[in-house]
Amino acid sequence: MSIKEVTAESLASLFFHYQSALAPDFGCSSTESSDWTEMPHNERQRMIAAARLTLLELASSERRLSKSRNTDHHPEEGREWGC
Repeated sequence: MSIKEVTAESLASLFFHYQSALAPDFGCSSTESSDWTEMPHNERQRMIAAARLTLLELASSERRLSKSRNTDHHPEEGREWGC
């Protein structure tokens, strides 16, 4: 699965699941529900919005990296242009 196929809601839900599952391993006790569907609506919406921004940033970074890999010029070519 590519990052382009991940929805913000599925990323937020998975993050919430793993955060809840790992809490005891880090000495964290959570009084909040460990069920995504029982989480208050405004909290779910906030996590989905954060996930959406995360996906946008990751996609942007992926595009920049892809563009830098796909350049066909060599450093010596810049000298011809006065760089």
